[in-house]
Amino acid sequence: MTGTALGALDATGITYRIVRHEHVTCIAEAAEQAGVEIKDIIKTIVVRRADDDYVFVLVPGDRSISWPKLRSILGVNRLSMPDAATAIHIGAGERGTAVILDADEVVRVLDASTADVTDLAPAG
Repeated sequence: MTGTALGALDATGITYRIVRHEHVTCIAEAAEQAGVEIKDIIKTIVVRRADDDYVFVLVPGDRSISWPKLRSILGVNRLSMPDAATAIHIGAGERGTAVILDADEVVRVLDASTADVTDLAPAG
């Protein structure tokens, strides 16, 4: 991991570990290659709240978004997923690279809001 992504991460002061991995096709493979449990992988999901109004929902790997919970927290009646051309891709700045961080540090640095907006993901 080099360049702007690494510089931005260093500037936060967050302790991190970089993990290199092969191409993965599922969350179980990603967890195995990173040496962590599935619940420790975070999926970043972009949700459209309104025209030109998007939120990032960070979901543990073993969970899925509960749409009723999320709508309630955001105070809206309708949410949708953006189409592929609109969706944002977030990575570690380099293909085959992941960053392992402490969740509490990330929440603090980003001044993020936290709420239970998930349910256990279906098995499989």
